[in-house]
Amino acid sequence: MEGRAQNLAMSRDEVFEKVRAHLASELEVGPDRITEDTRFREDLDADSLDLYELVMELEDSYRIKVSEEEAARIETVREAVDFVVEHVPSS
Repeated sequence: MEGRAQNLAMSRDEVFEKVRAHLASELEVGPDRITEDTRFREDLDADSLDLYELVMELEDSYRIKVSEEEAARIETVREAVDFVVEHVPSS
């Protein structure tokens, strides 16, 4: 069980790093400005198109589906990472 928890934590870290790298590149901000508590709109001035592109990236990378309603409720990097970890298909 401990090994599984460690794999889950590593997977979560990997998701966070991928989200952070995408946002840093897309929004032209330093990755050090992006933490799990970073809010997309308020802290990064992300607009609807930026958020749509992030959702598309997550769907493609992790083979998940994010509805418009679910995407609208994701306001922070932590919420995006949690969503991916909870919905990624098990291998």
